[in-house]
Amino acid sequence: MLHLKLATDPRWVNIVEKNLEEILTDHAWCEQKSATNAITIITLNSEYPDLVTDLLLLAQEELVHFQMVHDIIKKRGYTLGRERKDSYVNELYKFMNKGGSRIKSMVDRLLFSAMIEARSCERFKLLSQEIKDPELSKFYHDLMISEAGHYTTFIGFARKYGQNVDVDKRWQELVAFEAEVIKNYGKGESIHG
Repeated sequence: MLHLKLATDPRWVNIVEKNLEEILTDHAWCEQKSATNAITIITLNSEYPDLVTDLLLLAQEELVHFQMVHDIIKKRGYTLGRERKDSYVNELYKFMNKGGSRIKSMVDRLLFSAMIEARSCERFKLLSQEIKDPELSKFYHDLMISEAGHYTTFIGFARKYGQNVDVDKRWQELVAFEAEVIKNYGKGESIHG
């Protein structure tokens, strides 16, 4: 369903398990950034009522996820660390069309968002299957389902409003670009690391 070209090496979970506080802190900040991204898309495209409605709900859900991760952090006696830089997302951002029409920029932002959700979904699935912690296994399984829904929301709006843009071609270009970017990751204690 996600059409990612390169799967995460399952050994990444072994790296993550060595420092759960770090992965949970990184994950919490990823949820906050996802909520902020949805709001940014709304501010740039407020003339589309259905997009606004759906992305408001998505942003709220991401904030609930942020709170859920924070609750796990507190329950385990950890501390939510400072916000983390997400090098993967920053590299992926370079793909987006910075010039051209508003529609092309909107499509690229929606596809960029879909890709981040797709990779997060793939990582959450791997965590749900491989992590030895039963609470986190169930938690990541539930989040995987949610992230898949977010992925389809972003792709759906790109297709709906991408007039005169070959959205499927642009998506395939992003999939290829992401495959090159992700080769450098999967070695760190972060959701996209």
